[in-house]
Amino acid sequence: MTGDADNRLRWRCRRGMLELDALLHAFVAHGYGDLGPSERQAFSRLLGREDMELNEWLAGREEPPTELRSVVEKLRSCKVRKL
Repeated sequence: MTGDADNRLRWRCRRGMLELDALLHAFVAHGYGDLGPSERQAFSRLLGREDMELNEWLAGREEPPTELRSVVEKLRSCKVRKL
Protein backbone atom coordinates (compact mmCIF):
# COMPACT_ATOMS: atom_id res chain seq x y z
CA MET A 1 0.00 0.00 0.00
CA THR A 2 1.32 3.44 -0.87
CA GLY A 3 1.72 6.17 1.71
CA ASP A 4 -1.28 8.12 0.41
CA ALA A 5 -3.47 5.01 0.23
CA ASP A 6 -2.38 4.02 3.73
CA ASN A 7 -3.20 7.47 5.07
CA ARG A 8 -6.63 7.47 3.40
CA LEU A 9 -7.42 4.04 4.85
CA ARG A 10 -6.38 5.10 8.35
CA TRP A 11 -8.49 8.25 8.03
CA ARG A 12 -11.53 6.17 7.02
CA CYS A 13 -11.01 4.03 10.14
CA ARG A 14 -11.55 7.03 12.43
CA ARG A 15 -14.84 6.49 14.23
CA GLY A 16 -17.01 8.17 16.80
CA MET A 17 -16.82 5.13 19.08
CA LEU A 18 -13.43 4.76 20.76
CA GLU A 19 -13.69 0.95 20.78
CA LEU A 20 -14.28 0.81 17.02
CA ASP A 21 -11.57 3.35 16.36
CA ALA A 22 -9.03 1.28 18.33
CA LEU A 23 -10.09 -2.02 16.75
CA LEU A 24 -10.08 -0.75 13.18
CA HIS A 25 -6.69 0.93 13.56
CA ALA A 26 -5.20 -2.19 15.17
CA PHE A 27 -6.59 -4.31 12.35
CA VAL A 28 -5.10 -2.03 9.68
CA ALA A 29 -1.73 -2.21 11.46
CA HIS A 30 -1.71 -5.98 12.03
CA GLY A 31 -4.25 -7.75 9.81
CA TYR A 32 -5.12 -5.72 6.75
CA GLY A 33 -1.95 -6.75 4.92
CA ASP A 34 -3.07 -10.40 5.06
CA LEU A 35 -6.35 -9.70 3.25
CA GLY A 36 -6.82 -10.67 -0.36
CA PRO A 37 -8.22 -8.22 -2.92
CA SER A 38 -11.88 -9.20 -2.42
CA GLU A 39 -11.54 -8.96 1.37
CA ARG A 40 -9.92 -5.54 1.03
CA GLN A 41 -12.90 -4.41 -1.02
CA ALA A 42 -15.23 -5.84 1.63
CA PHE A 43 -13.29 -3.97 4.34
CA SER A 44 -13.67 -0.75 2.37
CA ARG A 45 -17.45 -1.34 2.13
CA LEU A 46 -17.54 -2.13 5.84
CA LEU A 47 -15.96 1.26 6.60
CA GLY A 48 -18.92 2.92 4.91
CA ARG A 49 -21.35 1.49 7.45
CA GLU A 50 -22.66 3.22 10.58
CA ASP A 51 -20.84 2.80 13.92
CA MET A 52 -23.79 1.25 15.72
CA GLU A 53 -24.24 -1.32 12.96
CA LEU A 54 -20.53 -2.23 13.05
CA ASN A 55 -20.61 -2.48 16.82
CA GLU A 56 -23.55 -4.91 16.72
CA TRP A 57 -21.78 -7.11 14.17
CA LEU A 58 -18.46 -7.10 15.99
CA ALA A 59 -20.12 -7.85 19.32
CA GLY A 60 -21.94 -10.78 17.71
CA ARG A 61 -25.40 -9.41 18.50
CA GLU A 62 -26.35 -9.19 14.81
CA GLU A 63 -25.16 -11.02 11.71
CA PRO A 64 -23.40 -8.94 9.07
CA PRO A 65 -24.35 -9.26 5.40
CA THR A 66 -22.87 -12.34 3.75
CA GLU A 67 -20.35 -10.34 1.72
CA LEU A 68 -18.88 -8.81 4.91
CA ARG A 69 -18.83 -11.89 7.17
CA SER A 70 -15.26 -12.93 6.45
CA VAL A 71 -13.89 -9.47 7.25
CA VAL A 72 -16.05 -9.15 10.37
CA GLU A 73 -14.73 -12.51 11.62
CA LYS A 74 -11.16 -11.35 11.06
CA LEU A 75 -11.88 -8.10 12.89
CA ARG A 76 -13.40 -10.05 15.79
CA SER A 77 -10.20 -12.05 16.13
CA CYS A 78 -7.99 -8.93 16.10
CA LYS A 79 -6.50 -8.15 19.48
CA VAL A 80 -6.32 -4.56 20.66
CA ARG A 81 -3.63 -3.70 23.18
CA LYS A 82 -4.81 -1.92 26.30
CA LEU A 83 -3.62 1.68 26.45
